[in-house]
Amino acid sequence: MPRIFTYILLFIFSANLCYSQTDPFSIYPDTYNKKRFTTLAVVESSLAVASMAGLYYLWYSDYPQTKFHFINDNQEWRRMDKMGHFFSTYNIARLGYVSFRWTGLSEKKSTWFGGLLGFSYLSIIEILDGFSAEWGFSTGDMIANTAGTGLFISQQLLWKEQRIVLKYSYHPTMYADHRPDLLGKNLIQSVFDDYNGITIWASVNIYSFLNKDSKFPKWLNIALGYGADGMVYGDNLDNYDGPVLPQFPRKTQYYLALDVDLTKIHTNSKFMHVLYHALSFIKIPMPTIELDSNGNVRFYPLYF
Repeated sequence: MPRIFTYILLFIFSANLCYSQTDPFSIYPDTYNKKRFTTLAVVESSLAVASMAGLYYLWYSDYPQTKFHFINDNQEWRRMDKMGHFFSTYNIARLGYVSFRWTGLSEKKSTWFGGLLGFSYLSIIEILDGFSAEWGFSTGDMIANTAGTGLFISQQLLWKEQRIVLKYSYHPTMYADHRPDLLGKNLIQSVFDDYNGITIWASVNIYSFLNKDSKFPKWLNIALGYGADGMVYGDNLDNYDGPVLPQFPRKTQYYLALDVDLTKIHTNSKFMHVLYHALSFIKIPMPTIELDSNGNVRFYPLYF
């Protein structure tokens, strides 16, 4: 379901923007604050109900409901949809952790409660899929949800920080012109919907693995990316019954690139501080090497 990115990315950006206003990424209360916790519970419950209602209206109401069923979609979209689940659960877990720490909950409780927030949210979406005739409950999606949650929780328990962060980038492709109903009718829609142009990155902060008196730049990361190309629908053997579409050669793409951890850049500007944290899930364009599943290697001076 490519359009799951539309809601998830807007949610992550908005939440990052709100949390960065009071610098919750580094300053937390020392004791539990019941008033803050109540506020958080009300806000998150309201957002969950409202977003689920919106999701149902936007994606599920146009398709008939069936009895709960499973689907094996592990070969569709070259597993880019699985990467989307991986990315989404991880980043919602990060936001959940920050929000619980803001209430004064302990490091450990915030790690588990926040970590499970993303898993629970994406799991509810998966259950809705299970009752939709258009989709179905995917065990592959649930494995990706578990992996995203596990990546956040394991790092927080081991290091009390996120040294490996999942990020997102996009570049325009020609494929949306062939399937605008699904891959986007314009650039803004395609940023969320076109899997061909989306890359999911694991960005590793090098300094965090070094001795703390190291002179290595704290903001410089190295990133591993995953993408795919040549897709105008789920797979070339599905039951698509629309107009005849071109058969493009499909390939998986692996990337190695430099990256910037915006949250590690010191600034005295409140505006820049807020902007850096709000955009911290976006991969910064940098020199990149690509290796695709056909064995081809390509260098980009800048890749996004």
